[in-house]
Amino acid sequence: MKGRFSPKVVTANDLRLGDVIYLTADDRWSRHHNEAELIEDEAHAQLRLLFASAQKLSVVGAYLADAKQGPNGPEPTHFREEFRTRGPSNYFHGKQSDDATQPRT
Repeated sequence: MKGRFSPKVVTANDLRLGDVIYLTADDRWSRHHNEAELIEDEAHAQLRLLFASAQKLSVVGAYLADAKQGPNGPEPTHFREEFRTRGPSNYFHGKQSDDATQPRT
């Protein structure tokens, strides 16, 4: 038996800039998660995903991400989506940070 549908937002990446974007209820793409349309019906979620996926000249990688209603709009419920709301990280990690502090020879 299929489980209960959990609320979702449609998210993707801007094709030209690579930014994380979210589909709003009025068919705009926003860079702010709290402006996304919170979708609570599975059939409607699939239709919105089809709408997003058809915009191949402006977005890439559209998918449904779990979300919940917060005081200022939808909020992510998974670590990955929370991380994506912060934008790209442009600093070194792990070995990269070690290499960055060493002089080049």
